[in-house]
Amino acid sequence: MEQSQLFLRFGTAIAIGFMIGLQREFAKQKKKKEIVAGERTFALLGLAGALAAMAADHLGSALAFFGVVLMLGLFTTVAYAIGAWRGHTGLTTEVAMLVAVLIGALCYWGYLTLAVALGIATTALLSLKFETDRFVRALTRDDIFAALQFAVITAIVLPVLPNESFLPPPFDVLNPFKIWLMVVFISGISFVGYLAIKFVGTEQGIGLTGFLGGMVSSTAVTLSFSERSNKQPELAKPFALAIMIAWTVMFSRVLIEVGVLNKTLLGVVWIPLVAAGGVGLLYGVYLFFSQRSAEKGDVEFSNPFDLGSAIKFGLLYGVVLLISRIAQMYFGDTGIIISSILSGIADVDAITLSMAELSNSGGLDLSTAARAIVVATMSNTLVKGGIAIMGGSKILRKALLPGIILIVIVGIGLTFLI
Repeated sequence: MEQSQLFLRFGTAIAIGFMIGLQREFAKQKKKKEIVAGERTFALLGLAGALAAMAADHLGSALAFFGVVLMLGLFTTVAYAIGAWRGHTGLTTEVAMLVAVLIGALCYWGYLTLAVALGIATTALLSLKFETDRFVRALTRDDIFAALQFAVITAIVLPVLPNESFLPPPFDVLNPFKIWLMVVFISGISFVGYLAIKFVGTEQGIGLTGFLGGMVSSTAVTLSFSERSNKQPELAKPFALAIMIAWTVMFSRVLIEVGVLNKTLLGVVWIPLVAAGGVGLLYGVYLFFSQRSAEKGDVEFSNPFDLGSAIKFGLLYGVVLLISRIAQMYFGDTGIIISSILSGIADVDAITLSMAELSNSGGLDLSTAARAIVVATMSNTLVKGGIAIMGGSKILRKALLPGIILIVIVGIGLTFLI
């Protein structure tokens, strides 16, 4: 190995160890307590890991590496025992020491990109103690039970579901395995937003709640803030901003769903969806600068991994898929568009997945599928706009109406160009 390569690998090991140690030293100062290793010790641990890997390489025996790691592990054990005797029972710093040694070894073995990534991930995890503790406190017993219940049902049920349809057309689109797989997919996307809300908290502001809430349910955001605008009319514009952001996130969510299931369809449908979402985003910027607020954005969301909700979505997806297939068989493209408008009133995810599936299997041309998805999103936007206009305050109506009109005009207008 060239000298420059050796210097790079050993230097990287020292730098990563120093970075982890710097975080530990900073944490010690904030908590005003002693720790067994700081930035210099961690840098030396990273160097020790690289040297141990080099010794094993030159001696042709892995025992040399394991011997060094074992010796450092014994030092760590002694340090933990002393800390426990003094009343400090945490293992975080001690485990981080062993991680630094192993990352140093990875550097010598040439896995520099992986080593840097692991070093950054380790430092980030060590730095997020306050946020992770708050996240755990925000979880409820129902959240954990719902997630475990859904995971067990999915892990056991999904593999044994038949991955084929036994029925004649139009019922041939009802594939039990694919239907439940779509349930898992949509629930997973929603759960990311749900976890983000639990992690960040709603005290960060109305706008951020709208963004994160849009990943879970933009309808829930619309309902909640529309009702609150009647009680707090002075916050109508911030509420309108949160609602508009949630709607914009909904367009992004649709694009993600289409991109995962049918990349070819994404190449057709992205222009009207991005344009409509972009208009909504620009109007949201206008609302942001017209009136700001530090008010909290409390919104109640149900856990997306709740089994009852998952089963309801699975049934809805199956019904929408069947209706779309029947509409195509008997009424052609016109039937697809009409069924999309009606489906969008209830849920935009189900019709998006249905169109992606039908076009992916070759049963529907891409242009019709793309138009159907755009029309469904516009239908869904109008429904949520109706909720805000009918259930919100007068100021909220005035703030949202131009945005609704702009989104629908741009979305429908560009649909004819597909």
